[in-house]
Amino acid sequence: MMVGMLAAMSTAPHPSSSQATAVSRDGGDACPGALRLHAADDGALARVRIPGGVLTVRQATSLGDAARRLGDGELHLTSRGNVQLRGLRPACGAELAGLLEPAGLLPSPAHERVRNVVASPLSGLDGHGVRDVRPWLTALDAALCASTAAVTLSGRFLFALDDGRGDVA
Repeated sequence: MMVGMLAAMSTAPHPSSSQATAVSRDGGDACPGALRLHAADDGALARVRIPGGVLTVRQATSLGDAARRLGDGELHLTSRGNVQLRGLRPACGAELAGLLEPAGLLPSPAHERVRNVVASPLSGLDGHGVRDVRPWLTALDAALCASTAAVTLSGRFLFALDDGRGDVA
């Protein structure tokens, strides 16, 4: 009985959706940043890159101040460890930059959207990783900000630093 069912089924391969039609991405990089705001239903949205998800108290305070002054008052964490400010007033980009830059959250305005770096969150803190990746995180961010070629990377480009425990996907 099973043989009859299999014989009746088509054996011709069906192309997957990725094979059937190529997606055109000629519209450019639309990823939002801290300086290039995105229009959303609840107002403008800014995405502030936080390499490795590591913030100082001053930086966290500056982000909170910016959210209260310019947006909905909340900080929204992304899956890449960055922070989004939502409900921003239109055309508040310069004011936002003025709040973020003194706290070190915009070390290079030209590179602000390419500083996508995730890292093992407990690296160097709990003794379980093979290597502490925090120094590499700092060095990678500095190298990105110093590179003229890195400016052309997409805002979706991602660097991942795993300390050997396999917790960075």
